[in-house]
Amino acid sequence: MSTLVDAPREATAATRFRPRTAFWVASFALLVMLAFSAVPTPLYPAYQQRDGFSSFMVTVIFATYPVGVVLSLFTVGHLSDWHGRRRLVLPALAGAILSGIVFIFWRDVPGLLLGRFISGLAVGAVTATATAWIAELHAQARPGASPRFAEVVATAANLGGIGVGPLVSGMLVAWVADPFTVPFLVFIAALLLAAILVVASPETREPVRPRPAWRPQRVSVPADARGTYLAAGITAAISFASFALFTSLAPDFLAGTLGHSSPALAGATAFTVFAAGAAGQVFVAGRSIPVGLSIGTALMMSGLAIVVIAVWLPSPSLALFLVGAALAGAGSGCLFKAVLTQAARMAPPERRAETLAGMFLAGYVGLAFPVVGLGILTQYASAKVGLLVFGAALAASVAAAMPFVLRGARRLG
Repeated sequence: MSTLVDAPREATAATRFRPRTAFWVASFALLVMLAFSAVPTPLYPAYQQRDGFSSFMVTVIFATYPVGVVLSLFTVGHLSDWHGRRRLVLPALAGAILSGIVFIFWRDVPGLLLGRFISGLAVGAVTATATAWIAELHAQARPGASPRFAEVVATAANLGGIGVGPLVSGMLVAWVADPFTVPFLVFIAALLLAAILVVASPETREPVRPRPAWRPQRVSVPADARGTYLAAGITAAISFASFALFTSLAPDFLAGTLGHSSPALAGATAFTVFAAGAAGQVFVAGRSIPVGLSIGTALMMSGLAIVVIAVWLPSPSLALFLVGAALAGAGSGCLFKAVLTQAARMAPPERRAETLAGMFLAGYVGLAFPVVGLGILTQYASAKVGLLVFGAALAASVAAAMPFVLRGARRLG
């Protein structure tokens, strides 16, 4: 009887990838998902030119994405702990494909809003799940090895993926005859490939029996560290707000203020920001939290200052804008990595996921709302004035929060 029961399982397992191969499959799936989420970035100026809507509407379309992420993160993002990693990654990939179909066939503003929202739902479901799956597959493939490699790969897939999306779509928009279709078809094909590979990958977490009653993801804050936690959350929001600038309105600044309307350049700019963010996270990964916070603050504030200077010069400088964007991206990556590590250390192990959930919530709130405020401001003032106010507000906020965050970091040791 035992042989009859076990044989099908062994046959099924034999058809699947080994953990070492599946590690790269999970990493590829995460990268493609995050890349797809940023595909519309170089397209915003083209949508604006075609439909005549304002920069404010661009920020509203952009903001529906983090709203979807937050909703998904706290309703289904934690369910892979109960049902398994692969079982949640596959529906998330299907959601992203559905989003691409919406973008292709419904190109008016309501369709753009819906496509972005569905994309956010898919990313919110997969981000934590795929990151956990990557770590577990690495542990299976290399028992006893340091988790550092898996952390670096997951970081590269997350922020690097958000950079790859606009880079590829920007080049396609510049080179193909149908810019509103081809980039989405290319990434739908990549998502389908990722889904096929995921099906052939092993599960690392079997379903919990009996299944727990559904509840939303909780946010837990240690009672004795609420002030520090709040300051860290503000810092997380600021770091994401900086990223939001370069994935929503940066193409508008490039085309308008700087006079460079190339979609490929808009995509390359977004790629530079997120690649720098990923590099910043890797750079501070082995350093103390205070060092990471200090480096991140210095880089982000100097980068934003250079971006503002670049557009306020008598002859606006593209080169200076790109340098500032890279520095701001690196600083934002350092800051988020540092506050995420701090939040993980201040929480007891049994509440760590719930504590980290609050940091992600703060980050995605920062991704959505500040940039909408910038969009509103640009309706009443010039883009240069709006950028100056936005940069000054972010710098003032991080300067106000940093003493509290640093005090808590030093207390942790």
